[in-house]
Amino acid sequence: MANAQIPGLDSAKDLPVPKHPAPAEAAEGVVSSTPKRDVIDVSGAPIEPPSDEEIERITEDVIGQLKSVYDPEIPTDIYELGLIYKVELEDDRLLKVEMTLTAPGCPVAGEMPEWVREACEVVAGVRRVEVSMTFDPPWTPDRMSDEAKLELNML
Repeated sequence: MANAQIPGLDSAKDLPVPKHPAPAEAAEGVVSSTPKRDVIDVSGAPIEPPSDEEIERITEDVIGQLKSVYDPEIPTDIYELGLIYKVELEDDRLLKVEMTLTAPGCPVAGEMPEWVREACEVVAGVRRVEVSMTFDPPWTPDRMSDEAKLELNML
């Protein structure tokens, strides 16, 4: 018995009875050990697809949020650096961001996608944010905006 090492627990009769027990058998005949759980959306975003006006507002807000994320090695935001390749808002209000880094060996490679996700998930009207990394095509300074080039004295 798995619980035999718990002090004071002598047998299965001492185990608490769950409030919502899992079904004894699943549809395929497999015994389930975990109950089904409800998924609660706390984003506050509506369920229906966004209107054109809302898409425009969300776009402006997402760009503003992306401009708040900076590459720690280059004093310019990731949007102006051209690290954002694609942003797509789906009808279910899932925001998909495809991005890259200035180099695959970037020291914040594991952290920057999380920074982007956290920045974008606060935008009103967005339910969820997924950030994916790509290195195809590789980033080059040609992707930088004129504003970023001016900031870095490259113009």
